[in-house]
Amino acid sequence: MISAAVKSFFILAMLISLGACSDSNSNPAEAPPVATPPEPEPEPAPVPFEELYVQGVDRYLGEFTPMSSETVGDLIQHTFGAGDGPLCLVGGEYTMATRAGSGDEVMIFLEGGGACTSQLCQATPAAAPGMPEFGILNPSDDQNPASGFDVAYLPYCDGSVFSGDVDYDDDNDGTIDRYQRGLRNLSAALDVVANTFSAPSKILLTGNSAGGYGTDYALPLVRKLFPDTPIELINDSGVGIAFPGYIDFVSNEWNATAFLPESCDDCVTPEGHLTGYHKYQLAEDPNLRMGFMSTKQDSVIADTFLGIGGDAFEAALLPAMAEIEEAYPERFKSLIADGNSHTFIQAQFTREVGGTVVSQWIDNMLSGSADWVSVSD
Repeated sequence: MISAAVKSFFILAMLISLGACSDSNSNPAEAPPVATPPEPEPEPAPVPFEELYVQGVDRYLGEFTPMSSETVGDLIQHTFGAGDGPLCLVGGEYTMATRAGSGDEVMIFLEGGGACTSQLCQATPAAAPGMPEFGILNPSDDQNPASGFDVAYLPYCDGSVFSGDVDYDDDNDGTIDRYQRGLRNLSAALDVVANTFSAPSKILLTGNSAGGYGTDYALPLVRKLFPDTPIELINDSGVGIAFPGYIDFVSNEWNATAFLPESCDDCVTPEGHLTGYHKYQLAEDPNLRMGFMSTKQDSVIADTFLGIGGDAFEAALLPAMAEIEEAYPERFKSLIADGNSHTFIQAQFTREVGGTVVSQWIDNMLSGSADWVSVSD
């Protein structure tokens, strides 16, 4: 007989042998799957104008609220108090108005009125209440493509084309002579826009003269408040033609240098123009289109404020507009008229330029028509 110990030995040997056979014949396909590493998180989309926010251009958003908001006819008049907040050039209260339209598109209109520096001060010093009803601001004009828009009307009264953040005692007598608080006025007014018209389908950001220049400064703030809304920007007669040193001078005097990105070496051209800055804006914001308007020899800009003369202005204007359009042909167009008059969207809304009426050119832009093209006389 085989002893119990021997039986146990044989059983153990058989088990070991079977296990070895099983290991040698195992199918690699049946091995535990190798864990797949997780997909990397997608890179966040770049934030338009983030560098400008780091530089502080948005520092007053959310800081000021109106002292009063009063219904006057079809308008709501929003008035801000004094102190450290919004003020006009000689210390008066800042006020702006809103008007509800018939749809969900919003027009933000920046008014004009000169400029004020230590070298030349010719600027509107007070913000008139109400809202004019000329041209693009006329809600009763059937030819006005923005007649049904909600409207925010921003008067201009700081002398710094909506960009300044500095007070000056020019004669050193202890009393402030210039309250150049355009950035506070602009930021406070745009907060009202965001609170009043919170979900627009489209924004028309526009202005004439000083307000045309002001669209440059308003753009990053509007984008911060409305990060996903398409913006159509129409700059009427503030197109950024200057001369060497002028942009640096006014930016420093008005404490507005934060609006020029430190990384952009060519935002101001060697000739002193803002051509590169406008290309920077279009590069930063793919949900932006621009339409620029000017006469060829705009005397208010060329003669009064720049002192370069109409011929020099025209010689700089035409190639600047062509350069921006060449860089962004689908998102930039211009309307350039003969002569030396100043502004269109209120004063010459029915003028024909290059075979197209100004109001129709704007309609073509806002409607996304293929007929929106650059025109000139």
